[in-house]
Amino acid sequence: MNINNQEAYRATILPVPEQRQRPLWSVMIPTYNCANYLRETLASVLAQDLGTEVMQIEVVDDFSTKDDPEAVVQELGDGRVSFYRQPQNVGYIKNFNTCLQRARAHLVHILHGDDCVLDGFYTKIQLLFENYPEIGGAFCRHIYIDEHGNRQIISRLEELESGILSNHFERIFINNPIQASSMVVRRQVYERVGGFDNRFTCCCEDWEMWVRVALHYPVAYEVEPLAMYRIARQGSLTKNSVRSGRYAQDVRKATQVAQSYLSNYFPVEVANELLNKSREAGALGILELARQLVDAGDIKASMVQIREALKSGYSPKIIMRLIRVILKMALYQVKQTFTPPKSLQEISSVTK
Repeated sequence: MNINNQEAYRATILPVPEQRQRPLWSVMIPTYNCANYLRETLASVLAQDLGTEVMQIEVVDDFSTKDDPEAVVQELGDGRVSFYRQPQNVGYIKNFNTCLQRARAHLVHILHGDDCVLDGFYTKIQLLFENYPEIGGAFCRHIYIDEHGNRQIISRLEELESGILSNHFERIFINNPIQASSMVVRRQVYERVGGFDNRFTCCCEDWEMWVRVALHYPVAYEVEPLAMYRIARQGSLTKNSVRSGRYAQDVRKATQVAQSYLSNYFPVEVANELLNKSREAGALGILELARQLVDAGDIKASMVQIREALKSGYSPKIIMRLIRVILKMALYQVKQTFTPPKSLQEISSVTK
């Protein structure tokens, strides 16, 4: 597949008309049925508001049906935050692309309506763009939070000091260190590489985008964790898609999409090596999901992940990870077999 064919799956991001006033920042917040989290998201941005001349803040809602994000915007934004509602549900990819089209600033931050930023995010990321004008994007470490906002773990440390990420393309392509809430991209970069790819159904559209950015531009890194990413909440697209297997299918699809244009930028042998490493990393990640599902007692969903992971190959690392998951699954089954039913446990406690 020629790289030009890829354009059919990506929205064209038109330049901002020259006569329009352009702030430095566009903070674009896509939402869909997550108004209860939107309050925290907006509060984290407004606490760092640089003013209307410097920062555009806008919520773009994909026709929510279970809550009222506009009411939250009016309450917290008090006229400072713009609100746009899709005339009908268009799906999350088109909603993201609407965010890009409506962004009028030089730097674009797409902050999902259930994620947050910490104090200093915008000033420190801005400093990276000022110090390294050649970069196309910049990201920071991120903190994983649960559905209640409790902090879980911090993403790994990529560099000891802030600056341009060394060997940036390979690191993003093989073992992506970026969550969308932590990434900022120049709008002119989106104008060059296009919008998010509409072939994805639940995930990896961001990874595929960062790969495209990294093919054309250096990417900078901030060592301080200044963004928070909410782990799949109940009822979320990601959580539902993991159990159905669509998440794993999108992970494999992402590598297939990249394969179709990677050879345009690298010698065949280098492209193949990158692709094999990426497939393996994707399979290992899916098997880790399988392990977590065993811990949650969802054996059926765990088996779905295993089947999808093995479609990426049988490298020694994949086989070793698979064995660990199977052993954990067997141990779970043994515990279930020898654990008395709850009713018998209650009878035993009464007779003691």
